[in-house]
Amino acid sequence: MKVLGCGLSSIEVHVLASGSDGNCTVLAVEDTVVMIDAGISGKRIARLMEEVGLDPLDLDAILLTHEHSDHVSGAGVLSRKYKVPVCCNSSTLVCSNIGAVHEAKIFQTLSAFDLGCLSVHPLPILHNAAEPNAFHLRFEDRNVLLATDLGRVTPEVFEAMKVSDLAIIEANHDVQMLINGPYPPKLKSEIRSDRGHLSNVDCARALWATHSDERRIFLAHISKNNNTPILARRTVSRTLGCDEGRIDCLLAPDDHRSMVV
Repeated sequence: MKVLGCGLSSIEVHVLASGSDGNCTVLAVEDTVVMIDAGISGKRIARLMEEVGLDPLDLDAILLTHEHSDHVSGAGVLSRKYKVPVCCNSSTLVCSNIGAVHEAKIFQTLSAFDLGCLSVHPLPILHNAAEPNAFHLRFEDRNVLLATDLGRVTPEVFEAMKVSDLAIIEANHDVQMLINGPYPPKLKSEIRSDRGHLSNVDCARALWATHSDERRIFLAHISKNNNTPILARRTVSRTLGCDEGRIDCLLAPDDHRSMVV
């Protein structure tokens, strides 16, 4: 496994895909490699992992946040081909429609568990899904939060944001772009609801309320129809009073990002 020059207590984070067309993030630390969501094809995931110096054969688990296709479409293929356990709550597994998996590991929301040297804490979120989760992952003194597909920030996610060294947080839509965009009224209402998606403004407010000078911020799940990376970064940076360069995100559909926390 390639290591990005990180220290003994550091976590590699590789955002392979994030947005309307699919979501997939890989964390690697010591001899543990964990994927969060697999919402693009298994073939593309394998290629992207190789590009960032990771081998799909090294995967220890695939964590699923919820059952929507842009988060699970490649999970079954990867699990079967590379003999990787799929970890999720029972509701997500039943609703995911990913076919047979090599092994299913069922967790309970709010009950922390270990995957190799990573401690995983599944947090409840509000979204139009069976039992969706965010994930707070820890290794020694390093903390990474991944929270997307949430209509509003739950207390559990809010508390995790306070202590995270890296917050991968949804900035899905600009409200005015959504209102004036092509979606039907019902879908617009669903997106703006408490069980929909987090707007740029609501994302920025949550980050401001949990302010930390040391925390890194990565804006995730940016809508291709109701937002732009530039607009999301600008909205969040202005609310936080910081330079836009401190706010990261994927800038194009084929972009990916590797970070060390």
